[in-house]
Amino acid sequence: MSFVFGDRLRAAFAPPRYLVPPLSGVDISTSGVKVVRLESGVHGLVLAAHSQVRLPLGVFTDGEIIDHEAIVGALSTATEAAGISAANVSLPESKAYLFEAVVQGTTKAEWRTIIEQRLDELVPLPPQETAFDIVGVGPTKSGEQSIVGVGFARRVVDETLSVFDQANIPVRALEEETFAMTRALLPSGDTSTVLIIDVGKTTTKMAIVTGRVPRFATTFGIGGHALTLAVQKHFGVTEADARKVKVERGIIPAPGNEEYLAAMLSTASAIRDEISRRLEYWQEKEALNGVHEKVTRVILSGGNASIRGFSEYLESSLRIPVSTGDVFTNFASRDTWIPSLDYAESLAYATAIGLALRDTVDMS
Repeated sequence: MSFVFGDRLRAAFAPPRYLVPPLSGVDISTSGVKVVRLESGVHGLVLAAHSQVRLPLGVFTDGEIIDHEAIVGALSTATEAAGISAANVSLPESKAYLFEAVVQGTTKAEWRTIIEQRLDELVPLPPQETAFDIVGVGPTKSGEQSIVGVGFARRVVDETLSVFDQANIPVRALEEETFAMTRALLPSGDTSTVLIIDVGKTTTKMAIVTGRVPRFATTFGIGGHALTLAVQKHFGVTEADARKVKVERGIIPAPGNEEYLAAMLSTASAIRDEISRRLEYWQEKEALNGVHEKVTRVILSGGNASIRGFSEYLESSLRIPVSTGDVFTNFASRDTWIPSLDYAESLAYATAIGLALRDTVDMS
């Protein structure tokens, strides 16, 4: 799903293909600005360049741009390093209002008109202050159209476009981040119902996806940094050393590891409980009303997804298969190229890669 808000987004009408810049995505999050640029190779898509500029805590918080100057500087540095001149850009899930509706009509223009008339029922914002977009997900048994939509306060859109304007980076499309993550982690044509969990620095995002379209999404305020702080407190070491210990030891039991493991699990269990509560609601709700299928598997992404033992820990509690994702699922076979990102690092780039894939995997 892309967001083209009339003349509010200068990319409303895409340029001819021969003028389109290389496929690029820019993701702004609490931890930093991540950018990727893709190229079409002989055997398919490959990662041509990537870059990350880390942000201090407090620069981007709870989906809000707090320090505009710092964000503009990070955008300029990251995009220049990756050779990016224009990009698709993420909007934060924590500021999004995801909704479903059934409408009549056969075109997106007709559906939008109907949703505009009902917007105050679907998004808890004044309609005149709301920017939204929709995607059709198929006909109902009665012949109407099911749609999924997402709304944002126009202020959030304006602030995002403002920092890109200041950094002189044209925005080709805006997209809510869980839609981009889904595009990166699930193969084209996948129709299964999957829970995608992105474990970031200070937050964890969840998206339940059916047919590669998010149907439920939420963000809660616990992430991998809390695990780092638990290690730091336990050993009395620096944050940098705590991160190394977290990566090396994970949450795997070992002789003499009991006190460390207890410190880690006190935080890991909080993340698990937040996930379990939301997943249980979905599984029970959908079992009762039959609108959607139950979640059959979980995919982990984000900068803390590859912590040793974490997927096994979640699987034992959630009782469905849990695995770490592959952000290069829709790229050329790894037999023909070697990514410049190692596996653990690549998981933090799911949103940026999904944004860059937007123009090739599915034009929405």
